[in-house]
Amino acid sequence: MNLPFFVYGTLRPGEINHDRFLRGLTAHEEPGLLRGAALYEGPGYPYAVDAPEGEVRGELVTARPEAYEELLARLDRLEEYVPGDPRNLYDRVERPVVRKTDGTAVRAWVYVAAPAVSARLRARGTRVEGGNWRGVR
Repeated sequence: MNLPFFVYGTLRPGEINHDRFLRGLTAHEEPGLLRGAALYEGPGYPYAVDAPEGEVRGELVTARPEAYEELLARLDRLEEYVPGDPRNLYDRVERPVVRKTDGTAVRAWVYVAAPAVSARLRARGTRVEGGNWRGVR
């Protein structure tokens, strides 16, 4: 099954990587909310970290069916994600994301901070209050 992607940082509309990686490959983009996660500042980009009380704001991106594999490969490359690699900065995981338009939850791919990165951010990272990367820089 081709899951949508939840983007919350530089891939959001108007951000630096949106057009570079998503242009022409998406069928639909809509506001979404990832519950159970907090947003932390990274070096020019954010990380979502599991946090029961948190929320992260972003967009649900649905790929055009014929472009799904290309988009998946592009995003894995951008996030330097390799399945099972302990050196990953991000892990691609399936999570429920709430559509802001109607409140329904859908399963989506989300790139979250890998375990070692999450531990470091929780210990000494800067949390983005409100879970919205827009306006942080």
